[in-house]
Amino acid sequence: MTEVKFLHLIGESNKSWEHAVQQAVKEAAETVQNIQTVYVKEFLAVVEKDAIVNYKVNAKITFAP
Repeated sequence: MTEVKFLHLIGESNKSWEHAVQQAVKEAAETVQNIQTVYVKEFLAVVEKDAIVNYKVNAKITFAP
């Protein structure tokens, strides 16, 4: 049986949702190895003066211990 663990993280970027996901993976990689998948559960954008100023994702990152 293969063991897989996961982390829940919020990725954040002022560029795009894709960059926010990359930031979540980068943050996870600082503490864990063997990252296998990223499942994005939710997208959120912060709006100021009718423009998006921040992108956020609620991500579930799986890895093999």
